[in-house]
Amino acid sequence: MKILGIESSCDETAAAVVENGRAVKSNVIASSLDKHKLYGGVVPEIASRCHAEAISGVVQQALDKAGCTMQDIDALAVTYAPGLIGALLVGVNFAKGLAFACNKPLVPVHHLRGHIASNYLTSNLEPPFLCLVVSGGHSHIVAVNGYTEYKVIGRTRDDAAGEALDKAGRAMGLEYPGGVSIDKISKNGMADAFEFPHPKVDGSPYDFSFSGLKTSVINIIHKHEQRGDNINVPDLAASFQKSVVNCLISNLEKAALNFGYNKIVLAGGVSANSLLRKECAAMCKRRSWQLQLPELCYCGDNGAMVASQGYYEFLAGTIAKSSLNAYATMPIDIINF
Repeated sequence: MKILGIESSCDETAAAVVENGRAVKSNVIASSLDKHKLYGGVVPEIASRCHAEAISGVVQQALDKAGCTMQDIDALAVTYAPGLIGALLVGVNFAKGLAFACNKPLVPVHHLRGHIASNYLTSNLEPPFLCLVVSGGHSHIVAVNGYTEYKVIGRTRDDAAGEALDKAGRAMGLEYPGGVSIDKISKNGMADAFEFPHPKVDGSPYDFSFSGLKTSVINIIHKHEQRGDNINVPDLAASFQKSVVNCLISNLEKAALNFGYNKIVLAGGVSANSLLRKECAAMCKRRSWQLQLPELCYCGDNGAMVASQGYYEFLAGTIAKSSLNAYATMPIDIINF
């Protein structure tokens, strides 16, 4: 069964063809990242316009690279939530029109479910497992009990981990995206040079809070500027990254121990972070747990992850009508379309 997946939730216009939820036949991505670098972050209106310009060509390239036509496609899968509403609407409406024109089933896919499914593309991973989903907009600990069965165990109360990294990188004067720049420059820094607090959240031992860490790094920078001191940016970046990763790993470990999971999975854009991957591997080795990491090429937004999850949603009977809408927010454990 071949699924055409379409993704447009942020600044990547992506399409892919995946067979039986596992075999990637094509994966095409057109990014508008360079346009957003001028502003230090994603500009929703620019992202939407870029999607509108690129989506037709990206879908056609995905079909061509897979060596198939729409007649060979069994169903279309599209990200419908969560994300930038204007960006999502471009992908949803294009998919709706294409599905109608070609008389194909239309499958709505939750963006975070897609990120989790990126791990199915290069391994024989099967639920149940515990997944840490970390990106620019999300930080969740999710119990994946089936291909379409999810339970949120922990989540951020304020900023996402990726957002905190990006904003900290911007405060340090690093190139956007700040999280990627912090990861690169941290390799030349000392992770114990600066101390950061370990935020605790009332009510849940598994929830995260990163707004305090973001404020702390800004205060450190301002203090050095007021004194006229030069700050060692690699040291600051390495120390901040270590603090963020420690928060993620400690809560993930507590959740796995308390809920009895010995199969750990990472997903989302921040799952490409080298320190997070290293520390997660060390934790799993120490606990004798199984670890599954997505390939770096599937950590960011892509169409293959949408097509993969779309396959399992299709098998579960999740088919949308022509009235399908896009939603800026949507819990991972609820399908509402």
